[in-house]
Amino acid sequence: MSENVDRRQFLGRMWAAGAALVGLAGGWTTWDLLKPLPTTGFGGKVRAILASSVSEDVTEIGAAKAYLTEVNGAIVAISHKCTHLGCRVPYCESSGQFECPCHGSVFSRAGDFISGPSPRGMDRYEIEVDEAGMIHIDTGATIKGGAPGTFELDEPARGPACDAEGGH
Repeated sequence: MSENVDRRQFLGRMWAAGAALVGLAGGWTTWDLLKPLPTTGFGGKVRAILASSVSEDVTEIGAAKAYLTEVNGAIVAISHKCTHLGCRVPYCESSGQFECPCHGSVFSRAGDFISGPSPRGMDRYEIEVDEAGMIHIDTGATIKGGAPGTFELDEPARGPACDAEGGH
């Protein structure tokens, strides 16, 4: 009772099996795209430091590419990036301000725009404090910096700018 399969039927069945495999692979890939893995590291939530160790001093959190500081009693996470062209903006200890070495934008300790070509203040990230008091910076949730002329923190420069001392 063996059935003889001619060449045309054999090739037709092979094409159908190949199409089924391609469809199965497409479905598998689509499922992976619809159910992404949680992001960790930069672009997701980054575990930082204990909330109790944050003060008005600026603390750099390298993994989050951010700074943590206390502004008006609240902890804020400020992005490293300048809103002008994306340069990394270091904090100047002597002036108590963020000073962009690329084009000279200056920002307050709260990230408020003070001067320069930047269109707004420094961006911030959302933060969460867990039950153990650990800060988690959500680098995937950016809050745009304030418009020029809006100040959350009205602090004058503490001293000379870092550029005036010969660089950072």
